[in-house]
Amino acid sequence: MANPKRKFSKSRTRKRRSQYKIKTVKGVTCPNCGSPMIYHHVCPECGYYRGKLAIERNE
Repeated sequence: MANPKRKFSKSRTRKRRSQYKIKTVKGVTCPNCGSPMIYHHVCPECGYYRGKLAIERNE
């Protein structure tokens, strides 16, 4: 196997690793009920997606 020719400094390694972060989830409000939901997902409160009932909610 290949071995590194030079030692990588801590700052170089940390600069590279600074990009490995958790991405935030984009959120919107449901146009049907107004509750917060995730883009391109069924609303967890009312069960609608793109104006159509996707999940039957027992209330």
